[in-house]
Order: sequence, then C-alpha cells, then structure tokens
Amino acid sequence: MAAVAPPAFPAPLDEPLKPLPAVPTLDPQRVELGRRLFNEPRLSLDNSLSCASCHRLDQGGADAQAKSQGIKGQLSQVNTPSVFNAALNFRQFWDGRVETLQAQIDNVVQSPTEMGNNWPNLLRTLNDDASYRQAFGALYPDAITAANVQDALASYERTLLSAGSRFDQYLQGNTEILSQEEKYGYQRFKDYGCIACHQGVNIGGNMFQKFGVMNDYFADRGNPTDADLGRFLITGDEQDRNVFKVPSLRNVAVTAPYFHDGSATTLEQAVEVMFKYQLGRTPNPQDTRLIVKFLQTLTGQWQGKPL
Repeated sequence: MAAVAPPAFPAPLDEPLKPLPAVPTLDPQRVELGRRLFNEPRLSLDNSLSCASCHRLDQGGADAQAKSQGIKGQLSQVNTPSVFNAALNFRQFWDGRVETLQAQIDNVVQSPTEMGNNWPNLLRTLNDDASYRQAFGALYPDAITAANVQDALASYERTLLSAGSRFDQYLQGNTEILSQEEKYGYQRFKDYGCIACHQGVNIGGNMFQKFGVMNDYFADRGNPTDADLGRFLITGDEQDRNVFKVPSLRNVAVTAPYFHDGSATTLEQAVEVMFKYQLGRTPNPQDTRLIVKFLQTLTGQWQGKPL
C-alpha cells in the first residue's frame, strides 16, 4: 500500500506580530501548588482576597472593574491588568516597577491596599496548614519560604498563556479564518502606526510610552491623581511623567474597561482615545469600526475554550 502523505498545513505568514508560544514545560506539581496558592484567600491579611479575586480567569484574567477592591474595601489606584500572558511582559505593573513575576507577587502580598499582608505572617499561616507543609516539603529543600511561595505562584502564572486566538491561527497560515473586514482592520492597525507600540508576541507589554503624546489626556480628563504620574513615581525623572508600560492587546475584547484609569468602557472609546492622544488624529468611524473588528480576533483560549 502506498504511504499516505500527511495533510499539508499553510506556511506561517511573515508578519511583524507573531503567535503566542506554547505553554512551557514546568514541574506539574509546582504548577499545581501555584494554582492552589493563586486561589488561596489566606494570602491576604484578613483572609478575604486571593489572586483570583481580581484576576478572574473567567473574565479574561481581570475583573471588569475600573478599580479593584483590596483589603478592607480599599480601591486600587489603577485598573487591574490581565494575568493572562503576563509572563511575557518585559516589566510588571503599569509603572513597570518590577521585572519579574516573583517581584510582582512580593509587591501585591505586602501592598497595604491589596493583600495587606507581610511575609512572616503569611509563612506562619501556610506552615499551620499540614497540606501546605507537605506540598512545599516535597518540592523545595527549604520548604515554605517567601521565595518558594513566589516561585510556585510564578510557575503557575507562566502557564497562563492564551494561545489559539483566531489572529494567531491567521499568523500560522490559516488566512481564511479572518473576514475581509478583520483583515482590513489589521492593515489599518499597521498603517496608522498602532503597531509601533503594540508590538512583539504579546502585542504590547514590551516598552514604555507616554500617555498623551499628541494631546494632554490628563488635562482633558480632569481630576488628576498620583497614579497618573506613572513611571515618574518610580524614577523621579521628568521625562517619565505620565509614562506607562504599553499594555498587551491580547484578549482586549474581554478585559474592559481600559487604560490605567479604567476610563474607557468600550473598545470603540479606547481606539478613539488612542487616535486623539497618541496619534493626534480625528478617528474616522469606519477606521475605528474596522480596528475594533481586528482587536476582537485577539481573544485566545484557555483550557480549550475561548476566553
């Protein structure tokens, strides 16, 4: 019998954006421990909040709120970014103050407006739980430490990659999966220069940019806050005033509201703000509509289901 040729797959497209990588191969027990910790409300001082409280995996890895509620009902200063694909960002937090997932976890645990905890107390809490003692003891020679809690959580978060978006399938060569209007939207996304900042495998998350390059967003919005200063709060450098990490656009259609202040409630509003304040252009409604159609193709999958 003649050999049956394998099915022919389309060749990947040569585009400036690339599909998400595969989920890394990590110790499954460490990942599972991280998953358990991610959903553990005892990470917060009053046992009221887990990582999953604000990073809802059933809501695109965010929480659909302009500002999230932390310990004792305190509101966060900025909008909660999605945890999906966060491992691919070059820095963490809107102001980019840390470079690693471990450092991000350290900040959140000890933040007085988020978890409100401290490491000595949290480590005592986990040590009081025999199942955590057993799990950490089996995986780490020094058992329950702050570094090991951070490592386990970061291991789990590295698996939260939302591959399989229709746009990724398009990049992989399935050019029929996008409609003509979605392709037009992608072309306008490139033509207008959106791709200059929303670039790389995460379609953002790999550079800093001033919010309000062409017009003063904050003067027009009014009611300035310290959080609006962005990187300036970290560096004290005047050039970093109103500068933020460019957010990833992956899953953007399911992670409203938008921007560090959560001020845009729809993708259409967000695109129009970008046209005015980053590009200095008056948006054409047709261009806005088409770019939104493209952005809606960036929604990936988690556990085999669309987000």
